[in-house]
Amino acid sequence: MTKAVFFDVDFTLIYPGPVFQGEGYREFCAKHGMVVEVDVFDAAVRGASHILDEPEDPFYDPQMFIDYVKRIVEQMGGRGPGVDACALEIYEAWSACQHFMLYDDVPIALGELAARNVRVGLISNSHRSLEAFQRYFALDGLIDAAISSSEYGYMKPHPGIFEAALRLLDVQPTEAMMVGDSFKQDIDGARRAGMRGVLLRRPGARDAPGCGDADGLDGVVVIQSLAELPRLL
Repeated sequence: MTKAVFFDVDFTLIYPGPVFQGEGYREFCAKHGMVVEVDVFDAAVRGASHILDEPEDPFYDPQMFIDYVKRIVEQMGGRGPGVDACALEIYEAWSACQHFMLYDDVPIALGELAARNVRVGLISNSHRSLEAFQRYFALDGLIDAAISSSEYGYMKPHPGIFEAALRLLDVQPTEAMMVGDSFKQDIDGARRAGMRGVLLRRPGARDAPGCGDADGLDGVVVIQSLAELPRLL
């Protein structure tokens, strides 16, 4: 019986708005004296994704994310002394909830879990305040516990952050499910902690940075919408 469901946040519950698309990057770069090519933004994101896929140190390191953004800017044509300051500004802006939008299926899914007395937790690698996230998107009362790697120290997929989340809700690994868009960070990490993993692959959604390769999907349930969750409980 599933007593608790944990969710990743970025690209699972919320998605970035125009500020973090090609035109938004162009505006950031212009503030720092750089002219970049908007049309190559998607290719630049793919070209930088390995930076988030390959960290060997399980501890949260802001510089890794700043380097990721810096690489995108450089691949868009950004050069000169403004690159570092621009990357830092974009990284800091990522923590602001107003730059993101909530997927339509999130309130309905969380409401259904609450109706079934299933506890809900958040586990995020972001440096965004998860308390501010809940307030901004009017999710107060639907989330029972939240933990971020920037506060805890360890990043997903390190099993330590999953184990800490389980303790917050006082549930055993076999009683918990982790839902996220990244096989490497969410599913593999949860399974290493003894939890069940459900991979969210929204139709038409661009792969989130740091998703990693979905090798070893045997036994992993894949859904396309959070509306599918109730049948898995």
